[in-house]
Amino acid sequence: MHSDIQSLFSNLWDNYKAVTPSAQEIHCILGGTQGHKIINDHIALRTFNLEKVNLDKLAAHFLALGYTEGGDYNFEAKKLYAKHYEHPDPAAPKVFISELLVEKFSPELQAVVRDIVDQVDPDAVTADNFLYSGTHWKVDYATYKALLAESEYAAWVAAWGYRANHFTVNVNQLEQFDSVEAINEVLKENGYNVNTSGGEVKGSPADMLEQSSTMADRADARFADQTVSIPSCFYEFAKRYPTADGSLYTGFVAASADKIFESTDARM
Repeated sequence: MHSDIQSLFSNLWDNYKAVTPSAQEIHCILGGTQGHKIINDHIALRTFNLEKVNLDKLAAHFLALGYTEGGDYNFEAKKLYAKHYEHPDPAAPKVFISELLVEKFSPELQAVVRDIVDQVDPDAVTADNFLYSGTHWKVDYATYKALLAESEYAAWVAAWGYRANHFTVNVNQLEQFDSVEAINEVLKENGYNVNTSGGEVKGSPADMLEQSSTMADRADARFADQTVSIPSCFYEFAKRYPTADGSLYTGFVAASADKIFESTDARM
């Protein structure tokens, strides 16, 4: 396990940037010429709910660094379950981990996912670098396409494995922008596609959380038989509002997160 939070997130960021070049570009746009610091609100990780690699196995890496469990979330249409984790140090990014409820899918998808997970060395799951280690299996492109037809999420994990699915700009801490809408406008002006599922801004001040995101970059994924450019990862933007006691809301809104998941949808 990593000995400190900073090195873990630094490795996660480098691994994420490698397939999400727009994140570094947007970083520069939002930081401006002064290079204002961009604070990361949270990252998200994806996995399957099979024992060897389930949500709890990923969470263990964060619990070892002092994180504690926050809320949990159900996504019935997408057949996902998620939890978020927080650290006592408010400057440490939050973590949102989801898992695919494999048993709720077709026997074909279940067989593919079980085969994928069977190829993972159990020791790899507890290794320092597991959360940014990519794939531990071979999947051909036809299998990816078959997964995609049933679950975009399953296909994404099969193609990309273990890495941050997105990082998130903490809008509250930006010096030059104070709203999610303003960020969306600047992204569009610079040619980025904003996720419009459920509206460009998901959530509201009443929900105590507003979010938006880019649509995922495309990057080369290496399949067993060929390399293909497919959706990789995206960048998210979150603005949090105060709760009744004046502290900023630290949870997530399931209805909004449901739409954020669609940022990696393959636009064929």
